[in-house]
Amino acid sequence: MFQFTPHGSACSIQFGKNLTSASPGSAQKTYLIVSDIQAVRDALVAAGIDVGEIFHLTPEGPVTGLDPERGTYRSRAVFSDPDGNSWLLQEITTRLPGRIDTGVTSFGSASDLASAMRRAEAAHGVHEKSLGHRDENWSDWYAEYMAAEQAGTELPQ
Repeated sequence: MFQFTPHGSACSIQFGKNLTSASPGSAQKTYLIVSDIQAVRDALVAAGIDVGEIFHLTPEGPVTGLDPERGTYRSRAVFSDPDGNSWLLQEITTRLPGRIDTGVTSFGSASDLASAMRRAEAAHGVHEKSLGHRDENWSDWYAEYMAAEQAGTELPQ
């Protein structure tokens, strides 16, 4: 038996024989939530796992490639395990309000923190353009942005 707990998660997944009476291959499109789908897909492929191409959802249906705006809940990829069960990676960078405890913010790994910092950096560039000058308190702005993004509350402008 093997137990896998994603970084920062309170949930675990167990793999092994005789854990369930379900038939092999009967679990389809079980969601695995990730904060950086490209990095996770690359790591799985490097480990020899056949992962489908990343796609994103539009009102017209699925389209190949990352969501152009990296919108939360939009980008996905699918892979199967040796028993034929399928797994759906879904990129979530900002939880919808009420989905997490808004008083607690944390990052489960350095890559999660780095991804959040890159998103804050991009948003901060827009913020500085609107200011028309360098923001001396950039670190405070980054912290506020990253905490609000993770809590699913209104982002600073």
